[in-house]
Amino acid sequence: MARFTFKLPDIGEGISEAEIVAWHVAIGDRVEEDSPIADMMTDKATVEMESPVSGVVVELAGEVGDQVSIGAALVVIETDAVEVADEVVAAPLTAAQVETAEQYEAENPGVEEVATETPSPLRGEGRGEGQPQAEPLATAPTPHPSPLPGGEREQTQTAVSPTEQKAHALASPAVRARARDLGIDLASVKTDSDRVRHADLDAYLRYGAGEGYHPPHASRAREDQPIKVIGMRRRIAENMAASKRAIPHFTYVDEIDVTALEAMRADLNANRGGRPKLTMLPLMIVAICKTIPDFPMLNARYDDEAGVVTRHGAIHLGMAAQTDAGLTVPVIRDAQDRNVWQLATEITRLAEAARAGKLAPSEMGGGTITVTSLGPLGGIATTPVINRPEVAIIGPNKIVERPVFKGDEIVRAKLMNLSISCDHRVVDGWDAASFVQGLKKYLETPVLLFAD
Repeated sequence: MARFTFKLPDIGEGISEAEIVAWHVAIGDRVEEDSPIADMMTDKATVEMESPVSGVVVELAGEVGDQVSIGAALVVIETDAVEVADEVVAAPLTAAQVETAEQYEAENPGVEEVATETPSPLRGEGRGEGQPQAEPLATAPTPHPSPLPGGEREQTQTAVSPTEQKAHALASPAVRARARDLGIDLASVKTDSDRVRHADLDAYLRYGAGEGYHPPHASRAREDQPIKVIGMRRRIAENMAASKRAIPHFTYVDEIDVTALEAMRADLNANRGGRPKLTMLPLMIVAICKTIPDFPMLNARYDDEAGVVTRHGAIHLGMAAQTDAGLTVPVIRDAQDRNVWQLATEITRLAEAARAGKLAPSEMGGGTITVTSLGPLGGIATTPVINRPEVAIIGPNKIVERPVFKGDEIVRAKLMNLSISCDHRVVDGWDAASFVQGLKKYLETPVLLFAD
């Protein structure tokens, strides 16, 4: 039979291999031309591979998590199979295969043999190999009640359930209700009186665990579940390990009064018309873009192998976004040229694309500084990990209301801690603290965000 070998194409400039993150087909499946067969991940993006031909899948390159080299066989498809009643008929057996099958059948009567061809280095060969074969289930005949004289059938005696048995234990309605809520069989509770009391239930709860009692909905140990680290999760693990291994981090945290900023944000949202609702993030980005020119070493990338720091003129701001697949960092290009509403629109677009797994490779690389925020879960302070080869990452934390002194008065204020982690090889502690003080000026006097 004619077979088509689909080789992994070059799906990224400079990429030598890609990881299998999902199979959409299995051996024996019928595929149509242009139908999806696998998702392959490179360092930059996940790409869906489509079948160039129609046919039946007979070989796969490996398991999820395996690496496949560019140009290596990914899938082998049998293209001239004969279909009969939606089943694929294999090629006629050779004389040697017939002889082997007859010998096997003679030695194993009642066992059906599925003929296969010579094994291939790829996983599986032939329809269904490597998959458990269905075995006939042995079923016992259903007993029927024997007829009694007069055509009547014998009635099956029903066993008395434990619930019905415990109904014979004497107890007040309140004790019965409590025992039912606790999942306790009253018949198993010992008592010195003629009826079960609350004190007897208390004693049973203290000492009944040894008799196998477990409260309803009690926490139970669950089975260990090994999870293979693949795809996006593996990329995150590799990047974070490389960042912490190579970069001497330090983190600086300061408190910012965002009372006026939050009031201004509420006014802007009340009059936004058809524009997107503003969160704290676009306002924070505007403040970063206004502060960066005075601290160019923070908007930089460090090539530690070449020993070169590149201070970037444009601000390509990475925005850490949590997705079902893990943490991704889409990049807002030329953030310094966008106003607060344009930033809000771009943030929404990139976040939706990240959650849907549809970010383009150009939207996931080339950042010069990153902002990471946990929103309302932001906590008191964070120590974010730098997105290598950048040299700084900023982490706004949760906004809380607290009483503060304003002169001689105590007033209610909205306060937020702001964290920044920097690469100490490039950024000094004084520069990081001064940069945060610059941000603080804009965030505590928000009218400056809209001043030239």
